[in-house]
Amino acid sequence: MYIPSHFTIYDEAMINKIVKEHSFATLFSTHDGMPVATHLPLLLDEERHCLYGHFARANPQWKEINGQTVLAVFQGPHCYISPSWYETGKAVPTWNYVTVHVYGEAALVEEQDELADSLQKMVSTYEVPGSPYRLEDVDPSFLTNMSKGIQGFTIKINKLEGKAKLSQNHPVDRQKRVINELKKSPREDDQRIALLMQENLKKR
Repeated sequence: MYIPSHFTIYDEAMINKIVKEHSFATLFSTHDGMPVATHLPLLLDEERHCLYGHFARANPQWKEINGQTVLAVFQGPHCYISPSWYETGKAVPTWNYVTVHVYGEAALVEEQDELADSLQKMVSTYEVPGSPYRLEDVDPSFLTNMSKGIQGFTIKINKLEGKAKLSQNHPVDRQKRVINELKKSPREDDQRIALLMQENLKKR
C-alpha cells in the first residue's frame, strides 16, 4: 500500500484495534492465475498472531489458497473533504480514510474441533450482548451438516500496514476547519473522521 510517512500508523495496538472494529474484510488471493476476492468477517487472534475465518465451500477461492500469501483489507471510516472548507481557493477535493492491510500465509483448517472453536468465537464476538442465541444450543447433527458447507482457514500474519489519512499534510488551522465542517454532517463516517482528526491534533 502506498503510505506517505505522515499517514503511517506505527502503533501495532492501533492497527489491531482497527482490525477488530472493522473486521468485515476483503480477502484477496489468486485462483487459476487471476486475482480473486471475497468479503467476509475475519477475527484477529493476537496471541497466535493470525486471522481466522471461513469460506462457503461453493466459493472456489479456498481451493488454491492453502500456502498462498494473501492480503486482507480492513476498511475503516472514510469521507469526502471539500476544498470549499479551506481558507484558500487554490485547492482540490480529497478523501480522508483509515485502512489496514494484513499480509500472511493462508492455511486450511482440517480439524473439525478447530473449526467448531473458530465458529464459536465468531458467534460470541458478533452476537449482541444478552442475546439468547448460543451456538452450543443448536442441534449437534444440524450443526455438523451445516459445517460441511464451509471451509475454515487461518492466515499467519507476516506483515501489517496501517494508514490514517487525516489531513496531517495540511496546516493545523485548516485541519480545524475540516473538523468543524465534518461535525455538521449527519453521516456517521464524517463524524468518526472528525473525531479521529481531533485526537490526532491532540498528539501534536
